[in-house]
Amino acid sequence: MQALIIIDMQMEMQHRIESGLDHVNPMAGKHIAALAAAFRGTGLPVIHVRHQEAEPASAFHPDGPGFPPMACAEAKGHEAVFIKRTSSAFASTDLAAYLAAHRITDLVVAGAIAGFCVNSTVRAGADLGFRMTVARDAVIGFALPAANLSAQTIFDVTMAHLEADFARLADTSTLLGEVALSAKTEADCA
Repeated sequence: MQALIIIDMQMEMQHRIESGLDHVNPMAGKHIAALAAAFRGTGLPVIHVRHQEAEPASAFHPDGPGFPPMACAEAKGHEAVFIKRTSSAFASTDLAAYLAAHRITDLVVAGAIAGFCVNSTVRAGADLGFRMTVARDAVIGFALPAANLSAQTIFDVTMAHLEADFARLADTSTLLGEVALSAKTEADCA
């Protein structure tokens, strides 16, 4: 079974975008919302991962302004929400056990941040044997000014590495078509 996993689309990302930080995929939130609606509409799971820090001054502290989910990443109904304290969604959660228990073998990954948590989650998932797909236009990334690296450069290199050995890359429009086709095929076979 396939599931959508939305990583770290929390208000801190919105704050970074609004502050004018160099970033990629300004339409990522809309693409994530469309993917979530399509997965929900066909009964496929939507899984949420949120980053949390213990330091009270951190934007990712549970009481911090950056911790709540962005509108595009709010959990609906009984959707699973995992709270992580590491870069990879697998390292500090029971996500792998949850996926195994629900017979989920394929993950479509969207969210933040391309060079960090998306990267480490996709690599870890692939290492654990999950088939990984990255919704390329539904992933945001930011520049690293201290390293003199633009958001686009980091994003392009990260996506190239992931596609070379860890994941399939696809745009939202392609994935929406595949989800619709999968739902139609299942309906025809019922």
